Amino acid sequence: MHSGPGLARSASLLSLGSAAGRVLGLLREMVIAALFGATGAVSAFRIAAQVPVLLYDFLVGGMLSAALVPVLSDTLQRRPRAEYARLVAALFSLFSLALTLLVVALEVFAPQVAWLLAAGFLKSDPALLELTVRLIRVLAPAVWLLSIAGVLMAVLYSLERFTFPALATAVYNLGIVLAAPLLVPRIGIFSLAVGVLAGAGVQIGLLAYALWRSGLRIPWRVDWRHPALARILRLYAPIAAGLVVSTFQVGLDRRLASGTGEQSIAWMSNATTLQQMPLGLISVAISLAALPRLSQFFALGQQDAFRTTLADGLRLVLLLIVPAAVGLWLLGEPLVRLLFQHNHFTPLDTVQVTAALNIYVVGMLFAAVDFPLNYAFYARQNTLLPALVGVLSVGVYVAVAFALLGRMGYLGLVWADTAKQASHALVMFGLLQWKAGGLHGRLRGVLLPLGAAAPAMAATLAAVQWGLGGGVAPGRGADLALLAAGGGAGAAVYAALLWRMGWPEVRRILGAVRRRGG
Repeated sequence: MHSGPGLARSASLLSLGSAAGRVLGLLREMVIAALFGATGAVSAFRIAAQVPVLLYDFLVGGMLSAALVPVLSDTLQRRPRAEYARLVAALFSLFSLALTLLVVALEVFAPQVAWLLAAGFLKSDPALLELTVRLIRVLAPAVWLLSIAGVLMAVLYSLERFTFPALATAVYNLGIVLAAPLLVPRIGIFSLAVGVLAGAGVQIGLLAYALWRSGLRIPWRVDWRHPALARILRLYAPIAAGLVVSTFQVGLDRRLASGTGEQSIAWMSNATTLQQMPLGLISVAISLAALPRLSQFFALGQQDAFRTTLADGLRLVLLLIVPAAVGLWLLGEPLVRLLFQHNHFTPLDTVQVTAALNIYVVGMLFAAVDFPLNYAFYARQNTLLPALVGVLSVGVYVAVAFALLGRMGYLGLVWADTAKQASHALVMFGLLQWKAGGLHGRLRGVLLPLGAAAPAMAATLAAVQWGLGGGVAPGRGADLALLAAGGGAGAAVYAALLWRMGWPEVRRILGAVRRRGG
């Protein structure tokens, strides 16, 4: 059984749908940069907005791919649809109650949370710590909204319905894009918090509509003794333990970064946005598309189909993430300047964001491979090993962070994050090769073509950059010309070389582009 074309179609559907979300996410960051620059107030908002994201990741995000989708997919495959619906009802009721209690607790303990994450502001501007407290309290309901949306996404993924979840992400990002320009004259930085809440609320509405369209009817009777709930909790327990360590790492990162200057977190966030764009469009999309099939193949004992699907996913990730990394590395500065350097965002901010981006790109390559490796373990209903590897990688982060922080400031933290990503991906690949076997052979020959095509692309970009250096006046037009000409020429050379080397994925993608164009 060969799952490549089907996987590519599902991943393409996710990528096309989530592209709107990524573009609007980038527009969101451009709006923030234009309205507020890379100031201390933006750093305070970033920390406050991190709180609901951290809690979502702990309660739902880690559970979604590790436990919810595999168990839901397995229940849908093996059990009557009515039993599947009862499981969904139980999940929604349990999460609704737990999340309500959590929001109340966050409102009460916002000062303590702010101190844990942002005490470094006491060195530069103590008022920023109080602003962080107020923003956390405004954003607390987002924990409930984001987490319930995550449960809805898990149900839709198990039904192999990917379009609406991807569109829902776009709607979420649209909240800040619309709210901030309208409200900033009256409430300043709090307009961003209002935009988060508005986007999250509309996101839930869209996902609920998608679930209704699927034909699934959830019963009013809730069965909290459903046996699948215990399976979900057993699978999630190791992940939860690992996420405690991971959450500690994120909190430590924010705490250390807040002590390196009030702008550091804002700079790191802008660079992270550009790094996460290709990760979301490529690696996350491919991994999510593969997860339900990997879960079903493992449940049915079809190990060869499991290995083939995973290998196809990894090849597709490598094919697409390598040119994205080369492009960001060589064209990062004009890209940052074109997107962010307006109004309150200064040339100094561009230099600092570009410096962080150049380091993040290295970690992006490892993170891209790591997503399908993690999801493969989740599909095998093995969450313990990824959790243990997560703890190990956090140890790597802490060691590198404290070694480099004094000499490099916030850039030392960026290198620490890159080291964490690299160590996690390398160990996960070794473990999966040990557990599933056959990956090395199925991926043999991948690195040589990439090793030839990527330098050729880089040389093409450098040549275009040199050629346009004296022929175009500095400004947005020059940056746009360089990105279009250099990026287009580099991508064409990269694709042409891999085509000549016989990569089937390139032939399928270019064939699909030609069909759509025709």
